[in-house]
Amino acid sequence: MAVRRVTFRLYPTKKEKETLLYHRKLHQELYNAAVYNRFTQYQRFNHRVDYIEQQNSLPGFKEVWREYKQIGAHALQATLKRVDYGFQRWFKGLAKRPRYKSIRNYSGWTYPDKQSWKCHSTGDNGYLELNKIGSIQMRGKARRWGTPTTCTIVYRNGKWYASITVELTELQLASRPTDFGAVGIDFGCKSALAITDGESHLFIEAPQFLRKAEAKIKQLSLRKRRKVAPHRRKKQKASSRWKKAQAQISKVTRKVANQRQDWVHKVAVDIVSSNSFIATEKLEVAQMTRKAKKGKRKKQKAGLNKSILDVGMGMLRQAIEYKVLEACGVFIEVPTKSVKPSQTCPGCGHQHKKTLDERVHQCKVCGFTMDRDLAAALVMLLWAQDKLPGFGTSLADADAPRSTSKTRERKQAGSMKQLGQMKRQKSATEPTGQDVETRPSTK
Repeated sequence: MAVRRVTFRLYPTKKEKETLLYHRKLHQELYNAAVYNRFTQYQRFNHRVDYIEQQNSLPGFKEVWREYKQIGAHALQATLKRVDYGFQRWFKGLAKRPRYKSIRNYSGWTYPDKQSWKCHSTGDNGYLELNKIGSIQMRGKARRWGTPTTCTIVYRNGKWYASITVELTELQLASRPTDFGAVGIDFGCKSALAITDGESHLFIEAPQFLRKAEAKIKQLSLRKRRKVAPHRRKKQKASSRWKKAQAQISKVTRKVANQRQDWVHKVAVDIVSSNSFIATEKLEVAQMTRKAKKGKRKKQKAGLNKSILDVGMGMLRQAIEYKVLEACGVFIEVPTKSVKPSQTCPGCGHQHKKTLDERVHQCKVCGFTMDRDLAAALVMLLWAQDKLPGFGTSLADADAPRSTSKTRERKQAGSMKQLGQMKRQKSATEPTGQDVETRPSTK
């Protein structure tokens, strides 16, 4: 059984909005209470609280706080599971220490089974029935619809959403339509994508949604500075005019994000619909957009970071990857450190270092001439097809596609004590006798 997630926009009435906000507040307070319980039990009594203990204490908790009786036990258990997940990631070194969450930063809650909710839809609009809340109209369309399993209620930017997971059978999981094309893709800032199959070439220009809205955002931000802003230390609340100005800025930035997301999915669908073999470079967007440390080119680096984020390279690469895998195609990330696509000639394989201002590739060995971005895309395609001169392709060397899980294993850095133990183990396992005696001295 395959699992897919579908998101619908909810349109609750005024009374239903108040009830949803009240339930969100209750889940937020339960989350903070569970975090507080774990910390205080360990600090005062040296007792480690786990998920099972907190789950078993829910009946007694609901006897004291009777307002929680209107919420299903499974939804409360899902909130406690969310707390446990944060602590487990902290213990493994995958995330920071869990913190208390304000109501502004608490997105929503989850129904892990269908006891407290029902979805009256076939994947196209419909109604969502929530226990103790009512029947809420929802809008949206799923590309594939199966058996609903879980439902997450999300509150974002003043709007309500329902994120529903559905299970699909093999018959329902029809593959995405595609063709037998093979292309190499190079990402950039001016031209968001340079695509080539060796014969035909295509440039997709960057839409620059943020750059176009930057003047309006700056104008609204200037107005907001003249209003009374909130100040926690002075216990000063924001004025109604400041809140109104902030809402206008949020509306513009939200529109930019929606435009970028829509553009990313349309471009990815166009590429995958005609190509089932895609080779591209591995992108480390977090490293590419790091702030400049010290120097005279701080502003230039900040502008470059803004251009990279405006294109949405990471989002675009991820969308292309999962769509081509849905179409049962091949997605290969070329190891850029060894292949060096921007420095390698696709004609002869000769590597020649080029500066960023050199936008045309001209090989001094074979005379091959092509646009720099197209040449890099062609290098990646040829390497993936084992046709790049001077390079042997090993798919084991290629970067494997990332899974949908966003958890990353931490790189273990050995302490001095650990390094000392390793050194003693190594010396203890060395053979004794003539080889040790004739070993050169380290003095």
